[in-house]
Amino acid sequence: MNINLPNFNVKNLVKEAGSTISRVVQLTEEKLGTTERTEYDLHFQNLAERADVTKTWTEKIVRDTESVLIPNPQNRVEDFIFEKIEKSKPKRLSNLEHLALDMIEAGGDFGQDMPYGQALIKVGQAEQKVGQCEHDFIATSGICFTQPLRKFLDGEMKTISKERGILETKRLDLDACKNRVKKARSMLGQQSAERDLRVAQAEFDRQSEITKLLLDGISTSQASHLRHLHAFIQTQVRYYKQCGDVMDQLQRDLANLGGPTPYAPLDLNDASKSNSAGGASAGHRGAGNNNTSSGHGQKPNQSIPMHVNVDQMQRARVLCSYDAKDHTELNLSANEVIFVTECSPVNEDYMYGKQGLMKGLVPRAFVEMLDEEQEVPL
Repeated sequence: MNINLPNFNVKNLVKEAGSTISRVVQLTEEKLGTTERTEYDLHFQNLAERADVTKTWTEKIVRDTESVLIPNPQNRVEDFIFEKIEKSKPKRLSNLEHLALDMIEAGGDFGQDMPYGQALIKVGQAEQKVGQCEHDFIATSGICFTQPLRKFLDGEMKTISKERGILETKRLDLDACKNRVKKARSMLGQQSAERDLRVAQAEFDRQSEITKLLLDGISTSQASHLRHLHAFIQTQVRYYKQCGDVMDQLQRDLANLGGPTPYAPLDLNDASKSNSAGGASAGHRGAGNNNTSSGHGQKPNQSIPMHVNVDQMQRARVLCSYDAKDHTELNLSANEVIFVTECSPVNEDYMYGKQGLMKGLVPRAFVEMLDEEQEVPL
C-alpha cells in the first residue's frame, strides 16, 4: 500500500525549532533580568499605548451599546451566532409589542363601544407603532454605529495585534543574536553571529516600520468613528421624535374619546415655557421689591422648584378633613398624623407635607404641630 507522506523539509524544521528555543531562552532571561533587551523608541511606545486604549474603549462602547439596544443577553448571543453563520436574524416581538397586543385583545373583550375598551385599543395601537420605531432604531443603530466599530476591531485592530506580535518575535531574535555575538569565542563564530545580527536587525527595522504605519492609521480610524457616532446620535434623535409624535397623536385620540373621565392632554412644551416664564417673573419681583416675601399669603408657585429638607420634617395632627383642590395638594382626614415642614421660601398659608408615600402641600390652618413627647392616639 502506497502512502503519500507530506514532503517535510527537516532542515527548516530544525531551524524553526532552534529559533523558537532561542526566543524562549531570551524571553526567560529578560524576565529574570539577566540580559539586556532592545527598547522601542518613544514615538512607537506612544502609538502602541494609544492603540491599546483605543481597542479597550472601543470594545467597551460596542458592548455597552449592544446591551442598550438589546438588553436580553440571550438574544444578543443568538444574534451573534446568526450573524456568524450568515443567516437572517429571527423576528422577535419586544416587550412593548407584547403589551400592545394584550391591550388590543383586552379592549376587544371589554367592548369596543365601552370607554375603557376604546382607550385600551387606542393605547395598544400606539404602543405597536412605538415598538416598530424601536425595531427601526435598533436596526439602524447597528448599521451606522456598532457594526462599523466591530468591523474595525475584527479587521484593523486584529491586523495591528498580529503585526505587533511579529515585531516582538523579531525583537527577540535580534536580542538573541546580540547575545550570541557577545558570547562568540572563535573568529569564525564571531563572523557568523555578526552576519545573523545584521539580518535580524534588518528584519526588525522593516517590521517596525510596517507596524508604525498601521498604528499611525488609528487617527484616521477615529475620525471615521466620529462620523459613525454622529450618525448614531441622529438616529436616536429621529427615534425619540417619532415616539413623541406617536404619543402626541395618542393624547389627541384619547381626549377625543371623551367618556366619564376624559383624558387631559399633557403639553410638555407649555410646561417648560411656564417654568421659564415663572422663574423669570419671580426673579423680577424679587429684584423690584426686596422687602416682600415671595410666598406671602399665596399658594407656592409650582413652576418654581421647592427645596425641602425631609430630615427636618415634624409630626402634625390634622384638625379636620380637607379635600385637595388640585394635584399639588394632599387629601387630609381628621385626626390623622402626617409629617410636615416649611416650604422654601416660607409660605404663610401652606406647608409641605408627607402622607405615607405621597407628598404635597397642606394648608397650615388644618394641621396642629405635635410635640415629640406627645403621644398619638390610635
